[in-house]
Amino acid sequence: MLEDGYNEVPAGKIAAVVTSLHMLSRPEPCPEPAVVTWQLTYCPHPDPLWYRELFRRVGEEWLWFSRLRMPLDELIAVIHHADVDVYAVTLEGRDEGLLELDFRTPGCCELAFFGLTAALRGAGAGRWLMNRATEAAWARPIERLWVHTCTLDHPAALPFYRRAGFVPVSRQVEVADDPRVLGVFARDAAPQIPIL
Repeated sequence: MLEDGYNEVPAGKIAAVVTSLHMLSRPEPCPEPAVVTWQLTYCPHPDPLWYRELFRRVGEEWLWFSRLRMPLDELIAVIHHADVDVYAVTLEGRDEGLLELDFRTPGCCELAFFGLTAALRGAGAGRWLMNRATEAAWARPIERLWVHTCTLDHPAALPFYRRAGFVPVSRQVEVADDPRVLGVFARDAAPQIPIL
């Protein structure tokens, strides 16, 4: 249990406030560009090395480390699971975005990973991808679609999810080993988050 006030985060660790959000019915689509230059590709049984490389490129700026530290056999068990759908967003033949929908909990879908590289940010690709994500999620018999984001993520992530129809439902504090200290990322990754 955290005490009110400041709680010390040890050297070599990072801390984030995590907000979980959900929606209980299919939302109205987000406004999206009339013409797009990217495409969404379903990736059944994705190559785990390809997945990790795309995960790294999408998330390094925000210190996404969970799938990079996960043992390879555990990663394969998740991304090859029949109830986990992985998609790539492709621009000019290069994968520049990641969407992962996790249906392993009956009646529920977790928007497990949703992100774009800098090549697609600011062009409306996020709104377009959210429409594809909600379409795919609500095409199945679910009662809840949920996602979590944190204070290490892009500053626009939480407001973006709220505009897409998600409602905040819980908050936690996550403390973890700093992936730069562990060598998962270079020490100069995510310079907006100082290493202690």
